[in-house]
Amino acid sequence: MKTKRWLAASASLAAGALLLSGCSGTGAADDGSTEMTLWHNSTTGAGKQFWVDAAAAFEKDHDGVTIKIQALQNEDLDGKLQTALNSGNAPDIFLQRGGGKMAAMVEAGQLMDLTDEVSDSATSEISKETFEAETFDDKIWAMPMAVLPGGMFYSQDLFDDAGITENPETIDDLVGAVEKLKDSGVAPIALGAKDAWPAAHWFYFFSLRECSSDTMATAADDMDFSDGCWLKAAQDLEDFASNEPFNEGFLTTSAQQGAGSSAGLVANHKAAMELMGAWDPGVIGSLTPDEKPLADLAWFPFPEISGGNGEPGSMMGGVDGYSCSATAPPECVEFLNYLATADVQENYYKAFNAPPVNTEAQKAVTEPYLKQIIEAYNEAPFVSQWLDTVYGLNVGNALNVAVVDLLAGNGTPEGIIDAVTAAAKKG
Repeated sequence: MKTKRWLAASASLAAGALLLSGCSGTGAADDGSTEMTLWHNSTTGAGKQFWVDAAAAFEKDHDGVTIKIQALQNEDLDGKLQTALNSGNAPDIFLQRGGGKMAAMVEAGQLMDLTDEVSDSATSEISKETFEAETFDDKIWAMPMAVLPGGMFYSQDLFDDAGITENPETIDDLVGAVEKLKDSGVAPIALGAKDAWPAAHWFYFFSLRECSSDTMATAADDMDFSDGCWLKAAQDLEDFASNEPFNEGFLTTSAQQGAGSSAGLVANHKAAMELMGAWDPGVIGSLTPDEKPLADLAWFPFPEISGGNGEPGSMMGGVDGYSCSATAPPECVEFLNYLATADVQENYYKAFNAPPVNTEAQKAVTEPYLKQIIEAYNEAPFVSQWLDTVYGLNVGNALNVAVVDLLAGNGTPEGIIDAVTAAAKKG
């Protein structure tokens, strides 16, 4: 693995983002039994069953421990979790996206410090770089579960039908592929802009190509978007969108819910490709007619931009992890270490069709596109978490909405920069 930089979170992001409050885990009962609550975002299929099976296996080996599971729709989870944290009724175990969102929880005293609790097998089988995504103030606050860098997931059959013989390596190549796909009668790119964040991913990736890693790190620290690369990225997005590459009705299309979602359009060969994180294969597979992985699914990294300041090969994405609330019982840490083991990680990969973080479990991966993603991630000189995660809820949401406004024709490139700047000033 090459030495890479991780853009995750900075101390300046945390202040004022969450109310300071205690967290009330379920904990131990008078009879010595322990009940823990678990919140995750896998609401259907094999992914939902994974958590049922993982909890049951852990309970079997830990007498008196019960794990109550609540599956929340992905788009609802952040808001409900913040409400639970602020009210002191947080779940004991919950999905952790990292970045500024995690930093705010740390500053509010809402997370358990895992630094000295991570098992030896976890630290030896999960890379240091991956743990950096769950680190703030030199301490570990979540157990990494899956590495989920983004890129273009596409139908090889639809590319073949359109006469696309080579994957796009530059944005000009991508525009050419869009035109060929249009001529073939299929929507070139599926986009679920109703949920905002999938649309914002396009700005994130253009920023990754236009801005240097130092510039991106500086913006994360001081929320200063005055460097011209940010405006150039917004202009790139406007220029690309002028080619009308997205599915009809993309502004009212959801990302992951049903056959009519952006993932569903790819799953049913109604659209050729989608820019998404590496959880996408599992979502697409759950939406195919037979609810099995899409047989012709393939992947290529987001294309490069001529003249951009980003380091070639840099990736945008996240590491899904799981945190313990500050007052969760000790069994919470034991459960996180259990989740990190190679066997459980292999089960996770099979259930979600997504790259596991455990390097031993990664040896079980067979899909060519997942192998490509893992290799690209390992070779990337710089990896940034999703920008709305890095910037925290307030600035991140403002950014996402501004990008949708641009794509809807109601905003400008300058408006995106103005929106994030104004949100940052509000704190």
